[in-house]
Amino acid sequence: MSKIKSFQELKVWQDAHKFTILIYKITEKFPASEQFGLTLQLRRSASSIGANIAEGFGRYHYREKVKFYLNARGSAVESENHILLARDLKYTTTIEYEALHELIKEILRELNGLINSTGKTRND
Repeated sequence: MSKIKSFQELKVWQDAHKFTILIYKITEKFPASEQFGLTLQLRRSASSIGANIAEGFGRYHYREKVKFYLNARGSAVESENHILLARDLKYTTTIEYEALHELIKEILRELNGLINSTGKTRND
């Protein structure tokens, strides 16, 4: 198995990137009154997932890596909360919500695996 050389090769980052793009597209339809509310919060939490994965990948020490991967996990759970709110406010369709919800669940599973495997490959 070849060693991953870039965060972009990580499946979890690819899924987080896909999630963020979907969030940006879906939030374009949110009411203008949410521009500085839910739209902004959701976009920030979604984009933070991939950003933290990338930053963690770039760190040398496993403890630093895990810290950023845990931050990504926190942002994923925050995003999950925001998409539930968007659903309940009827800002998303059922199909949009279900697609986002399944993807965020997959990202959380992948992050848990990344956190566990990183902790096992200590380089200190």
